[in-house]
Amino acid sequence: MTSFDCIVIGGGHNGLVAAAFLARGGRKVVVLEAEPETGGAGRSHEFAPGFRVSMAHLLNRLHPEVVKSLDLESHGLNFSPARQIPSVALSAEADPLVLTGAYGERLEGVSPSGAKEWADVRAQLFRYAGIMKPLLARRPPALGGMALAETAAFAMTGLSLKRLGKEDMRDFLRVLLMNVADFVDEGLSDDRLKGLLAFDAVLGSHLGPRSPTSLLGLYNRLTGETGGVPGGQLAPAGGMGAVMAAIRAAAEKAGVTVRTGAAVRAITVDNGRAAGVVLDDGEAIKAATIVSAMNPRTTFIDLVGPRHLDTGFVRRVQNIRMKGDAAKLHLALDRTPEFTGLPLEYRRGRLVIAPSTNYVENAFNPAKYGEFSPEPAMEITLPSLDDPSLAPAGACVLSATVQYAPYALKEGWDSGKPKFLEATLSVLERHAPGIRKTVLHAELLTPADIEKKYRMPGGHWHHGELQADQMLMSRPVFGAEGYDTPLPGLFLAGSGSHPGGGISGVPGTNAARRVLGMKG
Repeated sequence: MTSFDCIVIGGGHNGLVAAAFLARGGRKVVVLEAEPETGGAGRSHEFAPGFRVSMAHLLNRLHPEVVKSLDLESHGLNFSPARQIPSVALSAEADPLVLTGAYGERLEGVSPSGAKEWADVRAQLFRYAGIMKPLLARRPPALGGMALAETAAFAMTGLSLKRLGKEDMRDFLRVLLMNVADFVDEGLSDDRLKGLLAFDAVLGSHLGPRSPTSLLGLYNRLTGETGGVPGGQLAPAGGMGAVMAAIRAAAEKAGVTVRTGAAVRAITVDNGRAAGVVLDDGEAIKAATIVSAMNPRTTFIDLVGPRHLDTGFVRRVQNIRMKGDAAKLHLALDRTPEFTGLPLEYRRGRLVIAPSTNYVENAFNPAKYGEFSPEPAMEITLPSLDDPSLAPAGACVLSATVQYAPYALKEGWDSGKPKFLEATLSVLERHAPGIRKTVLHAELLTPADIEKKYRMPGGHWHHGELQADQMLMSRPVFGAEGYDTPLPGLFLAGSGSHPGGGISGVPGTNAARRVLGMKG
């Protein structure tokens, strides 16, 4: 029987990051990945002959400590300022609005008064996101016995809040759990800008702009950074697959053994403690520490088994809300599309179709009743413009995240998928006339497809809704917060843990820190 100090289940970016830090801490580590390749939702795949893409298409929150400690730039990750891309708010009724720099540090396409409004709102958003940033970067505080580091994180948050001054502090507490629609209505008059912020606040969640607490999603986004640019976004050379390759290379350099095609069937339990794993082929591997970067429900219900866990805990895990509401569209195009009114240099940006708050809210309404949006909102990138290797010469890849597409579609996705594809293409055609004629192949991944393709229950990239009752000390559930679990020797390191999904590496980093800091 093979033996290691630590087994990491799942070779997505968090699993690889956790493994790298554990190996750097002197542990003998193996990563077990079920698929033929590591990288999870960030791995690239060929969806049409000569056309490659990954489900995750932008880098906007990879933590600086992960980049620095694992020396990812020496493994090929390019953080050149030239790779930072703008956000473009598209509208069929007005010219595009362009945000460049650190999430709209510079704004093009608005009136002078609109620019002044945006400068004030942007400054306010970054001030308030800065208060949350320390909490979202560290292990969430354990209220039952707070360690010094956790107390310090709370103290830093309190100090940041106090430094705001009385008026700003009062306003921060007022808007903290506000909906994003009310927030943008207070400070902005340009519908395109309102729609962009509303879209960014609810992206990937089962919320509309007028849903309570929806502003939290925008704060969460603005706590991230890339290449030292707060709120920035990067189009990595080689696509997201290159980012995953860099993280794997760093892990292997640290001494991590990476095994692909090694699906874990069960976590073995000996005398009430995690003791190893059994693979699908029957191979048993022992380790004193198991770190799961898988979905919490998969980890506890499928791999550990309810018989080893408290009934109340099992119930909480089974009740985690994790039904995805976003689909992913990949188009193989025979040429680069032209978007109305958009100069060529901005086509390499993040193009958002969410022309107003009402547009996003109307797109969300059908999802509440198990129906897809006939007028979806979407985030579009053309990754082959930055990396021509992703498409044949002269051709183009379009990658779009499309909202809303409920996991449990009332009519079923077998019949609903062609209709949703048609609705999505119709919206694209409105903003990029003639694009339909250039489509060589279309791949539409619904949340049900994402679940199957990426072993992601509910097809939710956060591995659970990122809402107020499933954040911080409540993520994923009480009893498994802070990367610990009720089963000694088992730790969580995936997106279902604090602070949530996105390519950040924070759950993996913090889980490794927790393991290395444990006594005994």
